[in-house]
Amino acid sequence: MGERQLAIGFRLIGLKDVIEITRSNAQSEFQKAMAATDVSLLIASQSVRQSLTEAQRQHAESSLRPLVVFVPPPSGEYEVESIDKLAKRVLGVSLAMPSGN
Repeated sequence: MGERQLAIGFRLIGLKDVIEITRSNAQSEFQKAMAATDVSLLIASQSVRQSLTEAQRQHAESSLRPLVVFVPPPSGEYEVESIDKLAKRVLGVSLAMPSGN
């Protein structure tokens, strides 16, 4: 789920269920995807994340089905979730090395 360029990229790597979003439909399309029972992984642009309310963001970030991963859009600067934070959120395991060793 993402802007036109990101959606094209998703299709080029073989993803079939790709949703192209705009500013006006990002939030509603995201909600539809979250409610779909046949979606287990939702990869969405950071711009989608920014269009969500705080409650929707928290729900997306704590969801395991579907698992939601936000990726940077083709242009613009956005906060990207680190691998450590993603592992901690999804698996409950920290990948960070303990300090002092």
